[in-house]
Amino acid sequence: MLDSQMKTQLQSYLQNLRFPIRLIATLDDSKNSTQLKELLQEIAQLSDKVHFDASGNDARKPSFVIAKEGETRGVRFAAIPLGHEFTSLVLALLWTGGHPPKVDGAVIEQIKSLDSPMKFEVYMSLSCHNCPDVVQAATLMAIYNPNIETTVIDGALNQAEVDARQVMAVPMVYMNDKVFGSGRMSLEEIVGKLDTHSAVREAAKLSTKEAFDMLVVGGGPAGAAAAIYAARKGIRVGVVAERFGGQTNDTMAIENYISVLETDGPRFAAALDAQVRQYEVDIMNLQRVEKIIPASVNGGMVELQLANGGTLSARSVILSTGARWRNVNVPGEQEYKNKGVAYCPHCDGPLFKGKHVAVIGGGNSGVEAAIDLAGVVSHVTLLEFTDALKADAVLVSKLKSLNNVTIHVNAQTTEITGDSKRVNGLRYKDRATQQDHLLALEGVFVQIGLVPNTEFLKGTVELSKFGEIVVDAKCHTNVPGVFAAGDVTTVPFKQIVIAAGEGAKAALSAFDYLIRMPVVEAVEEEAVV
Repeated sequence: MLDSQMKTQLQSYLQNLRFPIRLIATLDDSKNSTQLKELLQEIAQLSDKVHFDASGNDARKPSFVIAKEGETRGVRFAAIPLGHEFTSLVLALLWTGGHPPKVDGAVIEQIKSLDSPMKFEVYMSLSCHNCPDVVQAATLMAIYNPNIETTVIDGALNQAEVDARQVMAVPMVYMNDKVFGSGRMSLEEIVGKLDTHSAVREAAKLSTKEAFDMLVVGGGPAGAAAAIYAARKGIRVGVVAERFGGQTNDTMAIENYISVLETDGPRFAAALDAQVRQYEVDIMNLQRVEKIIPASVNGGMVELQLANGGTLSARSVILSTGARWRNVNVPGEQEYKNKGVAYCPHCDGPLFKGKHVAVIGGGNSGVEAAIDLAGVVSHVTLLEFTDALKADAVLVSKLKSLNNVTIHVNAQTTEITGDSKRVNGLRYKDRATQQDHLLALEGVFVQIGLVPNTEFLKGTVELSKFGEIVVDAKCHTNVPGVFAAGDVTTVPFKQIVIAAGEGAKAALSAFDYLIRMPVVEAVEEEAVV
């Protein structure tokens, strides 16, 4: 199962085990059970502190528990955790064996203080790059709190269960048999949701912070670049972000960032975080700004009002809140989100194996999604609103070469239909003939571009008709002391490399603004004296 390089690396990691652990497997005569047994035996052979045990009796087969020696309680995998989840497996082994996680001690104490019994079931797919964060968070909680039980379930390996529970998007988390959440969630987000008093405590803590020289709102490439360039000037810098890394967390492959030959979104986001932390930047993650009060009406300081009730202030602010997937905004989309309506083909594609799906959007993202899905599902129908696909010619050529893909141009999606539990069809109108059509299918992937995250700025800064922040060549907005950068602005071409450059430019412009303002104030003070 594991190649020689993986075995060597894993053997090195297992030297960090502080006490013995046992891999307790529940197996049957299936091929999957044979593969899982082979994997677990290979792992056990790499360390004298790891023992294989085939005495499990779980209802899910195959599955296994990672438990401390002498115990049967532990993290359970109803999966063969390779692919994106191999790291989750390695961490579960190490944490169970006493190796400390790289997690803030305050978060660990929060986990230990949760006193209600909780049974987590995390549905994932091995091709999902958003799933490991959730899997690892739920795993860590179970290891550090005996009140918490966690089972990680591969949807493709447990298809009947996935169908019965109508799981059509991953990661999907159940707690005590009820849906807890879906999509990418960090450990801090999950713990904050469970610890109902954490928001109040955090708001009070944030409100006591001294004023910053510069606050960056948003932690994607633009925000990270802005923070780094500002911090290198020796000023007091803070970053307020809902999710550090921004949309790059949801990007599968990055192959056009200069000097980086190839990487993926989560690794890129982690690198952004690591570089920003090299400087004295106050990172306030998992925080959403709800309102900005300009300096002109707030005594010379820009104030940020947060969703949790906290407030922050700064002499200058850089807005880099990025963008999110655009909704098609037709009946049925919201009703069937995560019930057949999806936005990430890499994450959710395996859940539609052998089924008929549609992709809405004929740009690069839509055509790439259709090509990707064609290798998994039985048939893909791609719908493009205009009279021609807008994707790169090489992608269009590849798409047209696939025999299980149908392309409709001039197709306006009018409704996504379902049976109240899951998607069962899509209606579209042929814009050339005005004829209506109904497609019978089981999944819809929306790939029609991005919408800027600027709802909280309406009435404060000037926005374009598309909702983007209007900026000049130096990233100034129409509000003194407030700058903007990245995908959220009117700057054309929404690319990571462009966002990073704009973030650096915004920081330099904001610093230029700052070094001029205090000089004027100091002169006025001296004149008074």
